Amino acid sequence: MSNNAGTNDALAEARAARREVGRPAVRLDRALVGCLFAFALCAPHSIAATQGAWLLGLVLWAARLLLIGPRPVWRRTPLDLALCAFFTLTLVSTLFSYEPEISWGKMRAASLFTIVYLVAENVRAPKIVRALVFTLVASCSVNVVYTAVERARGRGVQLTGLAPGSPLRARLVRSNEIEVGDTLVAVDGRAVNDPAELARALAGAAGRAASAADADAATTRVRVYRREFFHEAQLRPGALAVGETPEARLGITGWKRGRDERAAGFYGHYTTYAEMLQLVGSLAVGLLVALRRLRSGAGVALALAACGIGFALLLTLTRASWLAFLASCFVILLAGAASRRVLLFAALAALLVVPAGLYVLRQKRQVGFFDRGDGSVAWRETVYRDGLRVLASRPRHLAVGVGMDSIKRRWREWEMFDGGRLPVGHLHSTPLQLAFERGVPALLAWLLLLAVYARTLWRLARPRAHEVWSERGLALGALGGAAGFFASGLVHYNLGDSEVAMVFYFVMGLSLALFASRAEQARASETTPAVTE
Repeated sequence: MSNNAGTNDALAEARAARREVGRPAVRLDRALVGCLFAFALCAPHSIAATQGAWLLGLVLWAARLLLIGPRPVWRRTPLDLALCAFFTLTLVSTLFSYEPEISWGKMRAASLFTIVYLVAENVRAPKIVRALVFTLVASCSVNVVYTAVERARGRGVQLTGLAPGSPLRARLVRSNEIEVGDTLVAVDGRAVNDPAELARALAGAAGRAASAADADAATTRVRVYRREFFHEAQLRPGALAVGETPEARLGITGWKRGRDERAAGFYGHYTTYAEMLQLVGSLAVGLLVALRRLRSGAGVALALAACGIGFALLLTLTRASWLAFLASCFVILLAGAASRRVLLFAALAALLVVPAGLYVLRQKRQVGFFDRGDGSVAWRETVYRDGLRVLASRPRHLAVGVGMDSIKRRWREWEMFDGGRLPVGHLHSTPLQLAFERGVPALLAWLLLLAVYARTLWRLARPRAHEVWSERGLALGALGGAAGFFASGLVHYNLGDSEVAMVFYFVMGLSLALFASRAEQARASETTPAVTE
């Protein structure tokens, strides 16, 4: 026998030691793991439920560390220094913020990095790591099914033809608010999905307006979707036109169910959904690449999950996330593919997928992939110039930034967002936003964190003798997801999106739990003398 026997003996001793821990500690440890499974289940769907699982987990962990012994041994990770530096510099920027009360309110979002340690310190068994990974991918797949069903059913009444005298045009309080191609989604907050529902809703609104004290001032609110954005059209209430069908009474000469909205899942925003899909989809691809036998139940399930997530990502129409997912798949295949044939097959698949994506983008958003005429591109160019100008204007800004979210109160003073003609928010770039709000040292700490994380994952992804395929799949998927997260972050402030940051930190915690488990096994093998025959 060789070192395997020594490793088994060490693990047996560890299990015996765990049995000596008191029942309260064991129950608390199990409750902590339960919070992590709740986190994995809720992360692709609900920020409130996910944050609830995170906060409850932190409370239980604090009780475990401070009140119930014996205290678990703290596991050192390669990211400790970079994480500590990044959070400390964030705290310093808050202390020197132009608007401290606003910046302190953002410290809760900055503290999401504790998810890394909540996972890495409380998941001690590799089988739990694997179970959490599969739970996250499976939960996201449920979300993808919902997206597919929603798109197949459609939503609202999309106008393909509208008569000149239609009440939808004649009774507008303001002109040019309802056009052919628009999708009417709701009337006074009530969803409508066909002309009959639309006619009933408008007739009901007219009846309520007639009984109101000030009937002349009453209006009916119609929620309209047009090319990525919603707006509200206001109609003066009144009787519908004479006609035998709802279409005739509304002056609609053609309609269909609306299917042009960008997929947003349960999040309510397509960019957030796309960034989450990129991270979880990378895990699915990593697991698929690491699988030894693709023609198996696990292979079919993972292939369906990866394709479904890719399809949902396509429906978000989010170009940066598409490109990030392609970069992620390239990194995964580069690190994990066993043969050139696989790489060639992937390249051919990309040649088929990319034109399809460009076609969908042109049909649904009427823009190209790199389109200078696109308003969102011009918007980014403007805020990039503004951000760099303010950042370089004072040494203080370079050192500690202006403070998180100070821009929302100081943008006029700094002459940003084209005088308010552009939406006031963030700078649409994670590196620029970090430097602007927290200073260049904080940006360097973040880049160091990503570099050390990528190096750790690259080492975890190396083939090992007697390895568990799903553990290598986690390493590959996390590596690809990190590459995609960085790539997309160049034009999206994805770190500032709490839903996305939570998933990113959760995968990071799982990866570090796997790293710590392997390190413990290696130490046990080194300290246990080999037994020879």
